[in-house]
Amino acid sequence: MSVRRVEIKSLATYVPPRVLTNADLEKMVETTDEWIMQRTGIRQRHIVDPGVATSDLATMAAREAIRKAGLTPDDIDVIIVGTVTPDMLFPSTACLVQAKLGAKNAWGFDLSAACSAFTYALTVGNTIVASGGAKHALVIGADVMSSIIDYTDRATCVLFGDGAGAVVLGVSNDPGVGILDFDHMIDGNGGPALCMPAGGSKMPASHKTVDERLHYVKQDGQTVFKFAVRNTGEICERLLRKHGLTGEDLALFVSHQANKRIIMSAAEKIGMPEEKVILNIDQYGNTTAATIPLALNTAVETGKLKKGDLILLTSVGAGFTVGSVLVRWGI
Repeated sequence: MSVRRVEIKSLATYVPPRVLTNADLEKMVETTDEWIMQRTGIRQRHIVDPGVATSDLATMAAREAIRKAGLTPDDIDVIIVGTVTPDMLFPSTACLVQAKLGAKNAWGFDLSAACSAFTYALTVGNTIVASGGAKHALVIGADVMSSIIDYTDRATCVLFGDGAGAVVLGVSNDPGVGILDFDHMIDGNGGPALCMPAGGSKMPASHKTVDERLHYVKQDGQTVFKFAVRNTGEICERLLRKHGLTGEDLALFVSHQANKRIIMSAAEKIGMPEEKVILNIDQYGNTTAATIPLALNTAVETGKLKKGDLILLTSVGAGFTVGSVLVRWGI
């Protein structure tokens, strides 16, 4: 089986219009704008209105990505939705997005890797297209984190926002651009440090789980921070070393936007100056699967990302999951 070079044909994002600022959170929990900014770099985040689901955000981003690629929904062969906040356990969010788009020729599925969901989904979509299993893959990272955040828990409610991003993958017509390689790993020993305890088969919903607020994100912040700092830099170094590259060879470093200190620590480890690091966490917070496409969009809109640029995407998420993807940008 021949392997084909795959590229990102288009990129589109969507965030709900409602903004929740640090000043708003000061009225809800015991926190301050200064405390949030110093520890996370987040100034505001976008939050859905009641009744708006992950599939709604995903569909908005997906429809625009398909249009930008010069395609129609009928041209999409497979839909991969990276999310930790599916509309429901089943059917998959991919099924719901497929129906909303009217993509009648597509199959698809959800991928759960928390904050690494986009890098993982990008890798899977790339592999399917590269193998000849699809001509066009729609890869989406989307989350409505506000649906699983406890807004009485100041340790987590300041961190997360809602959003979606989508890319269309297809065979590259230019051998100089495309998705070059990836490196991923998981460490399930870190699972208890960042999780939503109830709602699955281990702890189904009950009066007790609701009363104990176990359907919300629970986080051991120090454990997550230490793991992320160590492993974000390490996986980036490993992938670059495999190709005989260093940070100096990269045009941009595009990290999952969870915490500014984590991002800059990884950038420093691979020798990337701050001017080559995309940071938009101040505007969106941690949108989980949507952060990397949102960061890519910021890079495009600010003129920092241009066709032919060599960029590195990286992520760490609950699980723990870790991912890194090397891309020669082709748009």
